[in-house]
Amino acid sequence: MRSFLRQFRCTSCLSFSLLLAAIGAAGQNNETPAASASSSQAPRQPVPPKPPALVDPAGPAISLETSEALFDVAIALNTCGYDQELESSDPLRQRIRDELNQYLQGSAEARDARDRVCTYIAGHRLADSGRDLAQYISLALYLTPPPELTPSVDLTEMPPDSTQVVEILPLLRSFAEAAQLHVIWVANRNAYEEEVNRLHDPLTKMILATNLYLKMPAGGYDGRRFLVVIEPLLAPSQTNARVYGTDYVVVASPVNGSINMQQVRHTYLHYEIEPLLFARASSMDRLLPLLKSVREAPLDYTFRSDIVALTIESMIRAVEARTLDTGIPEVKAPTPDLRRVDLERADRERTAYLQKVGAARQQAVDTAMSQGYVLTQYFYDAFGSFERDSASLKESIGEMVYGMDVESQISRAKHVQFSKTGTSDVVTHASRQLHGLDLAEMKLIKGDKAGAAQLAQAAIDQKSGDPAYADYILGQVALLSGNMDDAQARFGDAVRLSKDPRTLAWAHIYLGRIHDVEEEREQAVAEYKAALTVRDGQADTKQAAEKGLKQPFALPHQADSSDEGTSPAPVKPK
Repeated sequence: MRSFLRQFRCTSCLSFSLLLAAIGAAGQNNETPAASASSSQAPRQPVPPKPPALVDPAGPAISLETSEALFDVAIALNTCGYDQELESSDPLRQRIRDELNQYLQGSAEARDARDRVCTYIAGHRLADSGRDLAQYISLALYLTPPPELTPSVDLTEMPPDSTQVVEILPLLRSFAEAAQLHVIWVANRNAYEEEVNRLHDPLTKMILATNLYLKMPAGGYDGRRFLVVIEPLLAPSQTNARVYGTDYVVVASPVNGSINMQQVRHTYLHYEIEPLLFARASSMDRLLPLLKSVREAPLDYTFRSDIVALTIESMIRAVEARTLDTGIPEVKAPTPDLRRVDLERADRERTAYLQKVGAARQQAVDTAMSQGYVLTQYFYDAFGSFERDSASLKESIGEMVYGMDVESQISRAKHVQFSKTGTSDVVTHASRQLHGLDLAEMKLIKGDKAGAAQLAQAAIDQKSGDPAYADYILGQVALLSGNMDDAQARFGDAVRLSKDPRTLAWAHIYLGRIHDVEEEREQAVAEYKAALTVRDGQADTKQAAEKGLKQPFALPHQADSSDEGTSPAPVKPK
């Protein structure tokens, strides 16, 4: 690195150091992946993935659905060897398989179409049976109804795992037509509707009980959807839950009118709690040291690298422990009209009952802690106070998060004995394939300057993306390359062209820092003031701009070691 820096003039050296200080260049942070991600270069809000085909923007916030597209995919899997948990499935699954087999016996065309589908499925089988099924469910949720069975969004907007098997669609359409799957669907549609009717009351009861505990109205977030999609042709134990932007979808297989309501409820808790914590994501950086303590925990990578995800899951598991149905027969509190001797006996029995329930619920907390969800105990205790208060979770969650003594939680986490095996979360946040400026942003984060610059410049040349954000990315590439003049020009273009408040505000901030480094304080102050007038509304923007107004931006070797403002990187919103 030193020999590299010696090739530049002094101004270029300063620009390179400026970028390292201001936006956390790759390789400087050796703590955790999350710590690096929290210093991301990109200031803009991520674009949420488009909703699955089943989501009706004008429909109810919470619904119970069936899907003929999912039925076609599931019946294809069944006829091609997907027999998992067949014996424990609802009898409807075997009945539909028998109907299809009977038709196939009399149609060579249908058998040929089936064989082509089965050859494809066999050639794309994954070693993990759960992931193997998941890729087809991801695909099915984004398909238009038969006979089209085409993706409802562009392939670039599809969940990445679904695109691994998207080439099955022509084969699936031919099979559906040759085997007359629509006829089988119509013949069994009443049975599906009966399953929906049987599940309506239990699902409603679960949702009402959950919201009663949280003291929040059901479906209280405008524009967000929670869908439960039933498909009896799938294994009953394999509940698939996905989050597509603001839409939460659970695919479950009923057996005799029952589904794994615990996993459905777990997903519903994500639906209710996640928006409340995501809104406070930028304030959770102080919890980042907790990630060091869970490096050896049997957690999925997401929870070991993302403090917000770890916090959310810990809170959800705390709620589940607090509301756990222990199966212990309830002993009601004694009434005052009992005789003294009976009252004392009833008190002892009630106390013993509460102790047993408390021990069972504490065991659930201990299990979650040993699996790496190290804030579960904190939130379990916090919800004890929450239960005695009249405020809703929406009103109380701020105090839970901001009032946390982080040092004590870090100390507690250091003493947790982690188990050797853990459990994966049923909920998967569906990612999307990156392209264009999103891919350029990721390349820049990973240190691929040339790749980021090429994609950003292509977006400008081809007019295929936001030109202001492309200039913003090119400005950062210029800083990394030691070209202060080009960086200043690019950020200036971003200011001139941008209509996005966040990109505009941060372009002003970086221009201010550049002016400060070049000892042009008057121009720097003007840029910081301009950043504040944009009214981006994000705390990190306001903090960085106000910091710049109070004192000139200083490089690490120039600043006082106690100054925490020398690395005021914008935290990418979750």
